[in-house]
Amino acid sequence: MVKKILWGGATSSSQYEGAYKEGGKGLDTQDCRPYLPRTEQATTKTRLLSYETIEKSKQCQGVGNYPFRMGSDGYHHIKEDIALIKELGLDIYRFSISWARIFPNGDEEEANEEGLKFYDGIIKSLKESGIKIFLTMNHYAVPLHLVEKYGGWTNRKMVDFYFKFAKTIMNRWKDDIDFWLPFNEINAGYFSPYNGVGLVKEENKPYDQSLVFQSLHHQFLASAKTIEYGKKIVKGQFGCMISCFCYYPLTAKPEDNMKLVHDENVNQWFCSDVLARGYYPYYMKRFFKERNIHVHMEPEDEELLLNNTCDFVSFSYYSSSVVTIEEAPQTAGNLVVTTKNPYLKATDWGWQIDPIGMRITLNKVYDRYQKPVMVSENGLGTHDVLEKDFTVHDTYRIEYLKQHFNQILEAVEDGVDVLAYCMWGIIDIVSAGSCEMEKRYGVVYVDADNEGNGDYSRYKKDSFYWYKTFIENH
Repeated sequence: MVKKILWGGATSSSQYEGAYKEGGKGLDTQDCRPYLPRTEQATTKTRLLSYETIEKSKQCQGVGNYPFRMGSDGYHHIKEDIALIKELGLDIYRFSISWARIFPNGDEEEANEEGLKFYDGIIKSLKESGIKIFLTMNHYAVPLHLVEKYGGWTNRKMVDFYFKFAKTIMNRWKDDIDFWLPFNEINAGYFSPYNGVGLVKEENKPYDQSLVFQSLHHQFLASAKTIEYGKKIVKGQFGCMISCFCYYPLTAKPEDNMKLVHDENVNQWFCSDVLARGYYPYYMKRFFKERNIHVHMEPEDEELLLNNTCDFVSFSYYSSSVVTIEEAPQTAGNLVVTTKNPYLKATDWGWQIDPIGMRITLNKVYDRYQKPVMVSENGLGTHDVLEKDFTVHDTYRIEYLKQHFNQILEAVEDGVDVLAYCMWGIIDIVSAGSCEMEKRYGVVYVDADNEGNGDYSRYKKDSFYWYKTFIENH
């Protein structure tokens, strides 16, 4: 009998909820990222925030030019959206908790009960409908106060602040959550330090790599402490998550292939090696030495990591990447730029569409860790047109999903233990990469533009009906 894959969808609190000042929520790092009209550097600039740009964002008392403060206005549409999720027939729904909605500053003694009650309603409704819950405990957004006062994840105190937050939500919903994820795309801390670890960039200076990897070490510890505590009280499984890039060498040159091994190890596998195996991999010793990177560890850290690894490995996959030692034309991708692949088409944002890369990645992750695998994010971010009759004919998204789903099913035939698939931005959300609404992922259209114009009404796209039928048949 073929193992049942859970077919689902996903959102994150910072991109979806909005209501950045309501219900007792505090300001977080994502609330400070501005929308910039799409230029060659817009995506990069929205991820490289300095204290000057943060201070400027704090002077804006309203939503202004900060789209995450409005998101998809999910806070006020939550009942309608859950009804759509139920109608769609999802087996599993992945969403995240806003840390600043539970602890507005991050270092309070007591949690914000109003914030907890907001999520009580979501969880209760999903459970009553038989929809499994995949809870991301932290999806990038960190209470801004923790960054300004303590330096974000560079400070070991963050482990305790996070652990208090994690214990609060585990104690509250210990019997209700099926899958727990301490950190979203944890390797983003390397590529996008402001998003991943709350590291603010000094003006006209590169990031201090020792601070980047020290911050990641603190997140590893926070994940391990969470799993250690959670195993004693919760019913669900714990996972880790990385962003996967499915690297190919541009040529058969040995040098290109050696670069592939290096890039894949450091960029893709490092974080999951620590969280799934329980120790720092051998290849990081040379990487740290050659770059003069120093990570401070306490004597008890090794044992904590070794004894508290994840139950399953999850990943995001949007596009594959090409590596070469030579100069070659570049294109965009999730978190990183890459060399163009002449054999692939790309989205309007330059992300190369590669369904077979999904099957390759599933095989590689399962082969490496021998733990169940979950696709926690995948989808097509592109332009959609709302017609006069309020329909959206997104045949291109249907084709994208169809091709990727076929490759997931092929991976299952290969023998990969696939737990679930979660389509990213199941309801249109603000893009984390470029801070814009125009780059749409969902099967539900949200009537809003990059500047926040629109009434935020929801409309089903053609892909909604296609996905609904697919789930019914699988």
